[in-house]
Amino acid sequence: MNMNSMLAGTLLAGLAASFAAPALAADSVYIQLPTYRTGPYAGSGIAIANGMSDYLKMINARDGGVNGVKIEFDECETGYDTQKGVECYEQAKAKNTLVFNPWSTGITLQVIPKSSVDKIPVLSMAYGLSAAADGTTFPWVFNPPDTYWDALSGIIKYIGEQEGGMENLDGKTIGYIFLDAGYGREPIPLLEDLASEYGFEVKQYPVAGKEMQNQSSQWLSVRRDRPDYMIMWGWGAMNPTAIKEAVKNRFDMSKFIGVWWAGGDDDARAGGAGAKGYKAISFNNVGADYPALQDIKKLVIDADNSETPESQLGENLYNKGVANAVYMVEAIRTAQEETGKTVINAEDMRVGLENLELDEARLEEIGLKGMISPMKITCKNHSGHNPIFVQEWDGEKYTPASDWFEPMTEKVTPILMEASKEYATSNAPWPEREEPCPE
Repeated sequence: MNMNSMLAGTLLAGLAASFAAPALAADSVYIQLPTYRTGPYAGSGIAIANGMSDYLKMINARDGGVNGVKIEFDECETGYDTQKGVECYEQAKAKNTLVFNPWSTGITLQVIPKSSVDKIPVLSMAYGLSAAADGTTFPWVFNPPDTYWDALSGIIKYIGEQEGGMENLDGKTIGYIFLDAGYGREPIPLLEDLASEYGFEVKQYPVAGKEMQNQSSQWLSVRRDRPDYMIMWGWGAMNPTAIKEAVKNRFDMSKFIGVWWAGGDDDARAGGAGAKGYKAISFNNVGADYPALQDIKKLVIDADNSETPESQLGENLYNKGVANAVYMVEAIRTAQEETGKTVINAEDMRVGLENLELDEARLEEIGLKGMISPMKITCKNHSGHNPIFVQEWDGEKYTPASDWFEPMTEKVTPILMEASKEYATSNAPWPEREEPCPE
């Protein structure tokens, strides 16, 4: 063999090794965590990344993993960029990840067609394609505990209650300020349907990604249109900018309601004292007094094994990151029970997700009773349309502004199922589910 052939062989072997799955311990599983700690969305992304990684570290430290199986994980920086997110997906696939968490609607939309081919579950917790809640059409995609359409319906339902009944929405004007991307556009079809049904007018105020910190023109239009309520579908630098502008323009903050991703503590703090009264729909409570979070503090943060400043522990977005990790850990546990395996793979993980149920007893057992609502996913329903509530900024923290309540599932489900059929038709030939859901 000549020297050139030897060098070529060495290079090919090195390339093969670089794309090979990592050598895991016999009693461990692997999960990639796509995150964005840099860029214009880092203000939202860092807290979520910290919550996810801290909970997984705590489970490994406190319990030795899930039934003795350690969870090995690493982060893949996406910068909220779709192309980078797809690259992270390919890396995750090569490393045999149990599940893929896009943390971006744009990334989610790109990997949905890949998931059924690669047989990797996509967990887009409370974001992404709402229609993916239809498990018969999207057997590999999960968006618990609620879809964006659940969130939008919950906000409209709450507004109706503030007005003394849904019938009193007739003649009202509701403004919708949103990040002009797949994320912000996702709820618009339902918003328009509800406007037509209940007689309110919608004013849209799109915010381009490059203009998130310059919303003066949008708020000039808000001042001109004088909407009765404002709904915000923002992320990253858009949220604190919008809240500051609302305060500056003296908009009634008690009538300014964000989606759960526009409910960061830093988002509201940006408005100073004037932000008091700002609201956000939510699927989790804030606070660090929950036993699981105290275990995180003791075993991870105090052990200097975390990037989380102690002041962030228990904040809104941090707790959402914890919730996402809880769903993954409990899906692993459920998959172990359903399959009889201890070291599961991605296909088993899907089984775990399709049978995931967290009742009050289980939430108390894992130390998170009250932080998140009991929830259930089924083979047919990959979201669950679980209870949500409204939070209000009191000037220092978020506090409940409503009891837990059901989203407008009766309105959401028919539209969602129709959208699911339309997606499959427009992406034909869309692969059919290999095994039917049990009746």
